[in-house]
Amino acid sequence: MKKILQIISSVNGNQSFSLKLSNTILERLLSIYPGSTVQMRDLAKNPLPHLEDTHFTAFYKPSESLTEDDRSALLPSDEAIKEVQEAEIIVIGVPLYNFGIPSTLKAWVDHITRAGLTFRYNENGPEGLLINKKVYLAISSGGVYSEGPLKGYDFVEPYLKTILGFIGLTDIIVFRIEGTLVAEIKDAAWPKTAESVEAYAF
Repeated sequence: MKKILQIISSVNGNQSFSLKLSNTILERLLSIYPGSTVQMRDLAKNPLPHLEDTHFTAFYKPSESLTEDDRSALLPSDEAIKEVQEAEIIVIGVPLYNFGIPSTLKAWVDHITRAGLTFRYNENGPEGLLINKKVYLAISSGGVYSEGPLKGYDFVEPYLKTILGFIGLTDIIVFRIEGTLVAEIKDAAWPKTAESVEAYAF
């Protein structure tokens, strides 16, 4: 049994390829770890607030100095961090929007990246505190960005691997569905992706 956290960030609802892919990954995980629990956070339906000065002020205040307003500002971040801390496996569905991640997913990242809670600095530099967890990225894109002439335009996988690794989430597996808007390959995009998930030794 595992505690699984599913993050949804696409605005396309049930038509979303990143959701379809993350659900497929989730189904495989549940077949391997029967009885596992799944906590879902849909950032499209319930987005976290984008960071404002009130959040930063509260982030860096000593706990004994926090006001009620500070605690209210911290609540979304505290809840998101607790979900990640409790999860053993995290499945993140992420579409490529304008070469990057959706702003709602960036807000989630901003809220879970907090000094003293998910990372800290020591004499050797930064140290991630979210350890012993596995992350699956379910990335979708209309074009092909994992290779070829558009590879340099992909700021999704490198960014997420960097920032998640910074907070300790270094065990990251990437699945992609690509070319969903490319006439010559779109019909084969999903079968190819589904086959890669089925073949992977979870």
